[in-house]
Amino acid sequence: MVQLHEQILRDAHQSMLATRMRTEDMLPITDKLDQVGFFSLEVWGGATFDVSIRYLNQDPWDRLNQLKKALPNTPLQMLERAMNIVAYWNFPDDVVKKFIYFAKKNGCDYFRIFDALNDLRNMETPMKATKENGGHVQACLSYTISPIHTVDYFVRKFEKLEKMGADTLCIKDMAGMISPKRAYDIINGCKDAGIKLPIDLHSHCTSGMTGMSYQRAAEAGIDILDTAMSPISGGTAAPPTESVVAALKGTEWDTGYDLELLIEIRKYFLEIWEKYRHLHRFNALKVDPSVTLHQVPGGMLSNLIFQLEEQDAHDKYRDILDETARVREELGYPPLVTPSSQVVGVQAVMNVLHGRYKVVTKETKDYCRGMYGKPPAEIKPEIMKKVLGLKWKDEVIDCRPSDLIKPMWDARKKEIMEIDGGSLVKKEEDIMTYILFPQVGLKFLKGEAKAEFTSNILPLKVDHQLMRGMVKQSFPEYKQLWIETVPPDQRAGPAQIPTEFEVEVDGEPFEVKVTPSGGFLVAGAGGAPTAGKPKDVEGGVKSNMQGTILGVKVKKADKVKKGDVLATIEAMKMEQEIKSESEGEVKEIYVKEGDSVSSGDLLMQIL
Repeated sequence: MVQLHEQILRDAHQSMLATRMRTEDMLPITDKLDQVGFFSLEVWGGATFDVSIRYLNQDPWDRLNQLKKALPNTPLQMLERAMNIVAYWNFPDDVVKKFIYFAKKNGCDYFRIFDALNDLRNMETPMKATKENGGHVQACLSYTISPIHTVDYFVRKFEKLEKMGADTLCIKDMAGMISPKRAYDIINGCKDAGIKLPIDLHSHCTSGMTGMSYQRAAEAGIDILDTAMSPISGGTAAPPTESVVAALKGTEWDTGYDLELLIEIRKYFLEIWEKYRHLHRFNALKVDPSVTLHQVPGGMLSNLIFQLEEQDAHDKYRDILDETARVREELGYPPLVTPSSQVVGVQAVMNVLHGRYKVVTKETKDYCRGMYGKPPAEIKPEIMKKVLGLKWKDEVIDCRPSDLIKPMWDARKKEIMEIDGGSLVKKEEDIMTYILFPQVGLKFLKGEAKAEFTSNILPLKVDHQLMRGMVKQSFPEYKQLWIETVPPDQRAGPAQIPTEFEVEVDGEPFEVKVTPSGGFLVAGAGGAPTAGKPKDVEGGVKSNMQGTILGVKVKKADKVKKGDVLATIEAMKMEQEIKSESEGEVKEIYVKEGDSVSSGDLLMQIL
């Protein structure tokens, strides 16, 4: 018998609908989902926390709590990014432990814990915390292909995770590129090694061979397979649940699930699929066998394509793919999953556009220092010199990264309790929301977040501004159709110039604002119009990428030297330092924290 881990309420809509499914569209079908008998139902973690507070104006803790009450018979599972929790950077132990406690308290039963680099040191604290709170630990290894990631590599790592207290194990194939042979060999290798724990295979349909891989996995003795209800499956999502159930029916791997019940559930999600039509993207539905060669997941490809468009470098696409593979090898073959996929992808873009390692992101430096964990393979000294400088050995750490972070809970709790007299905190979980996402979380807790849409207005009409992406992909040659889908009273700039776009990275959505050239008023921080700063001045310092200003590190009249950090900019989860290329005095500053900038935008003047 094979059991299924159902992903319709988390990874399915993260992969196919930009993580936008609202809680009110989940609850009506929970009664039937609860009757199936799934091994577990994935409802939380990954991007769902961030998206809920950023775009849906829904409390992720409330969602988990409501779903637990509505699904009393089915274990609920979340995807937990080890010391990153549900964010993209490391947290100290006290915060990780508190998060696990709150997640279990609000209804999470099973915790799928993984580390992007498969550094088991990063998984130890969340695994222990889960066990201490009575939760089920499903310990994951991120799957990738390299000379380092052999069958023996995965078997030995799984043996260690079994000894660390895991309840089940999982092969996390986030790019959907595991072959039938490799799936069989890893699972069979684990069984031959005497591993007793149930093993789960998680994959996506990106390569087109996942169905065959699932069959071979079953033959090797797989215990659990990840699937999603068919209306939101396939492509960059998981294989369809009903199809897998039907395929295994009458065999030794028969799930025993009621196919008629599943078809009833399917009817509901067919309606949901049509309801969320403004988020349909053809690329997410397509099979892409090339992923087995370049190993770049679909969401990461979208990121790369967007960055090239922003840099007016459409012809560099193939160069970027080649450079991504090269950078990945140079950085020790990290699996391309959040956040390592962003580290590698953004650095590859910088290398192609500005010269190899001429511009190095903060995250690439942190990665090479060991601040994400130990890379799978050693990084060559010549690369370390390019990234960290001649004294790179003094920069590298050999301890667990979170060992360098001071306890955070008490200090951050004090911070938020001093804001508006502590009125923002209605429950302790609100403190955690603030810690995980300080800027977005604070905005949400203040009641300033706005939902992009609510369920009652779906499906959106064709002239709604959120339909632009859908209309554009269908009729790219008729620009007037997708440009004019924004009504005049909703336009951020002059008529027929779209300025706001939505980009997905690993299935996680990001809003991007583009500044039109010319003498137009453009949207600044908070969407307020800001008038004309100069395009070019003597001693001008410009942004070399599109993003958001995280901080301005100098003041007007400050004296700076060559190499001094002037500002930091964030784009697609990556932070980059803007450094002075000359010595001088800061004459003008044209941006402030929170401003959106495009490549080539003037940031300040130094003479």
